[in-house]
Formats: sequence, C-alpha cells, structure tokens
Amino acid sequence: MNDAGEQPRGIVDRRRPRRLVAKALGHVQGVGYRAFCVDEASRMRVDGFARNLPDGRSVEVQAEADEPTLRRFIGRLREGPGMAVVHDVEYRWEDATGEFVGFEAMI
Repeated sequence: MNDAGEQPRGIVDRRRPRRLVAKALGHVQGVGYRAFCVDEASRMRVDGFARNLPDGRSVEVQAEADEPTLRRFIGRLREGPGMAVVHDVEYRWEDATGEFVGFEAMI
C-alpha cells in the first residue's frame, strides 16, 4: 500500500472478490455434477450458480469469492463427482458484482 492506502499499480489484491465464469466439458450432465458444485461451493463459501447447457455435454458455472478460493474451486470442478468424466474446464476471470447470495443448481 502507498501513503494514500491504495494498492500500487500492477499489484493485485488476491483477497478481493473476483468472478469466475467457467464451462465444464465432458460427461457432466445427468451425473450429479451441479449438485457436486453446490456442495463444494457451500463448503468453500463460494456464491454463484451451475447450470446445464443445451449442448447436453457441458455445465456453466459462475462463481464469486476471493481468487485463491476460486482457484481451489476450479480444481474441484476439474475432478467432479465420481460418475462424471470431466475432459476440461475452460474459464475466464471477471470483476465480481456481488449479485449472488449462496450457490444454486439452476434448471
């Protein structure tokens, strides 16, 4: 922090909330993947949602928490529940909006 209490340019505060927008690809529908996301997010105190995408082979996950927590969450998304076969998790970072309270599996 500088004298004004601001972060110097180029330094990211990893504790500030971030948004993760992810897509899990593979055999992730009909195997409890969204429920798995809810359980893991609740355990890690991550807010957001998971929903099946219409392609029948992917799940979208949007989540907000601090970056270290979200990185651990990505690791769990890559593992998935026992019946899932996760081929890849594509993701990007966005600024958090604070719009989520809790984590839900959307239909």
